[in-house]
Amino acid sequence: MEKQGKINNTKQSVYIHIPFCEHICEYCDFNKVFLEGQPVDEYIDLLLREIDLTVKKIPNTGIKTIYIGGGTPTSLNVKQMEHLLKGVNSLLSLAERSEFTIEVNPGDLTQEKLLLMQEFGVNRLSLGVQTLKDDLLRKIGRHHTVQDIFQTLDMLKREDFKNVSIDLIYALPDQTRQDWEKTLDLALSFDLPHYSLYSLILENHTMFMNRVRCGQLILPSEDRQADLFEVALERMEQYDLEHYEISNFAKDGFQSQHNLVYWNNENYFGFGAGASGYVGDVRYKNHGPIQHYLNSLRNFELPVVTRKSLSIKNQIEEEMFLGLRKLQGVSKRIFFEKFGVNFSEIYGEIAANLVEKELLFEDDKKVSLSEKGLLLGNFVFEKFLL
Repeated sequence: MEKQGKINNTKQSVYIHIPFCEHICEYCDFNKVFLEGQPVDEYIDLLLREIDLTVKKIPNTGIKTIYIGGGTPTSLNVKQMEHLLKGVNSLLSLAERSEFTIEVNPGDLTQEKLLLMQEFGVNRLSLGVQTLKDDLLRKIGRHHTVQDIFQTLDMLKREDFKNVSIDLIYALPDQTRQDWEKTLDLALSFDLPHYSLYSLILENHTMFMNRVRCGQLILPSEDRQADLFEVALERMEQYDLEHYEISNFAKDGFQSQHNLVYWNNENYFGFGAGASGYVGDVRYKNHGPIQHYLNSLRNFELPVVTRKSLSIKNQIEEEMFLGLRKLQGVSKRIFFEKFGVNFSEIYGEIAANLVEKELLFEDDKKVSLSEKGLLLGNFVFEKFLL
């Protein structure tokens, strides 16, 4: 296994991180800071400098996807957002029919901001809804309300903005099966093209984790989480939404092209404080603290804090545990094209064992999780570590 993975220069993608939030959610461990008192204008200036320094070193043949996440990108004011979007458009050459997504917090999106986004090519929005119950929203530290969600969706409908995704979280504290069913039914009544459903995961350095350790918060068991996930699967199937990745469901033609870059184990650039990227066989990560990030760029230096060259073994492992998240699984043809070795030579015995346990499906073209395997994904993924 000495062949190196290929760089696919025709499928370049970009993630841009805006770390500012007006409020910090109790479960969130993403790189973020309170907006008030932060050097937001300088951050945008130097973020654009980072993009400029990078694209001068690495030629691009057209950007396939751009995703601006956070933090809360819509915490930027109109002037700041215009500066960001104008700079991104001038520095990055978008491919024809590229997907350009921005994360939106319900209640933060004004008509002026929406029109500005559309002017600069944003054609997809991801709304951090999380739940459609006000008491649960308060419990997890969200500051928008269900009414804010309705108003945001009404505005998008008036402006004929169709490519919208919403995030929902299940297995929240004190969330009953009935709560989850009501949230799903209401969310599906919006008739949106894309839904992302995530189980609440406890992370270190979050308020939720501290409260659990102190015995102040009790979360649902793994069995209850699996039960809530199966409820979601039933609802999504009833509405003819394709289950194309473990946590994602879409109408035909509305799958997240940016996230598919991650799951297909393809290259992408990461810009902004704490952002990660994957170029060639190197995964890299930027400084997370705002001032560390800015100091590098003030000196016209890229703010990369870690770089790791992946061995062919690492690349193959990532191909499997990322690719198996997709319901279509891992293509044996693409596996051979990337690594110059047949799937069966490396994983034949492992795959056969998982098929026997009814956790994996395998045929001549691909391997993919079975229905049972979807509920035990992490167990299956671990079996593909070499």
